[in-house]
Amino acid sequence: MPPRRQPTARQVRLGAELRKLRETAGLKATEAASLLGTNSVQMSQVEAGIAGVSEERVRRIAAHYACTDEELVSALTAMATDRTRGWWEEYRGLLPTPFLDLAELEHHAHYRWDVDFLHVPGLLQTQDYAHALFSYMNPEYPASEMERWVEHRMKRKAIIERADPTPYETVIHEAALRIRVGDRASARAQIARILELSEADHITVRVIPLDLDGFAGAGSAMVYAGGPLPKLDSVVRDGPNGTVFVDAEAQLSRFRTLFRRVEAVSLEPERSRDFINRLAKEL
Repeated sequence: MPPRRQPTARQVRLGAELRKLRETAGLKATEAASLLGTNSVQMSQVEAGIAGVSEERVRRIAAHYACTDEELVSALTAMATDRTRGWWEEYRGLLPTPFLDLAELEHHAHYRWDVDFLHVPGLLQTQDYAHALFSYMNPEYPASEMERWVEHRMKRKAIIERADPTPYETVIHEAALRIRVGDRASARAQIARILELSEADHITVRVIPLDLDGFAGAGSAMVYAGGPLPKLDSVVRDGPNGTVFVDAEAQLSRFRTLFRRVEAVSLEPERSRDFINRLAKEL
């Protein structure tokens, strides 16, 4: 199998987890390659997500590294053997790679958490809201390009709208609800959409009011995707140089704590709906 030219974030994550297992075992890449009957170049390609790896190879790696965590090994073999070519693949070469990686991550997530302070989370956005947002942020792009970006964002919502939806929790700051990204009509439609979705059993919407005292957590915006086990969770954040995917265990623990802290100071779901209803009447 030829090396991949551009591995997805999921493929890179699999390689990173195999590298972590090797490092935990105290082995250098050359030592691991010798045990597995391969060479250090191929080991490096596997650990970088550039080369694929079979279920049998993953289990051999786990055995040589003395990894006895069967739950983790099974999860890694599932990642290695997954051949899903989701709807996002039709956009490859047409949209930025992080867009596709996020859609793939969401597709496989066991649950999703969002925290947002300035914009309505992507999974809750209406088409008009998304179009106004993308158009403002990228005025130099042609209309056809914007339509493609909006279309992709609308398709991402499948994870909370399909027959077997992904459990979804979001904490939204009042500022994000009040900022009028489009016109008054689109703002009203956006609020109505959030209220509609908040009634679903698998969706929890909480609001942080502007007048909350002692809140300094505006830097904790995140997309949190739950994996089959906590160490395979992922966090997605917007960084100064683009989208950043976080998978280090210490950082994952930190973001789980941040989410719970933000959740704790937000209004309960029922009070949040009442709050959003009152806000809707002001628009």
